[in-house]
Amino acid sequence: MPKIKTQKGIAKRVRVTRNGKLVRRNSWMSHRLHQKSKKHKRKDHTEQPVSKADRKTIRRALGI
Repeated sequence: MPKIKTQKGIAKRVRVTRNGKLVRRNSWMSHRLHQKSKKHKRKDHTEQPVSKADRKTIRRALGI
């Protein structure tokens, strides 16, 4: 049985916490920041949990 390769694109975007949860960054935070409010930018710079529907797929892609 061959080893499962990690999908590097997902590995760069998703982080696994100590408790095994998957967290990701918010999208739309790399450009056009001058028109977004401070509150919007502050809220979107926090890490978000990965949705329940995607967890199984991402875990498999990470080789977990």
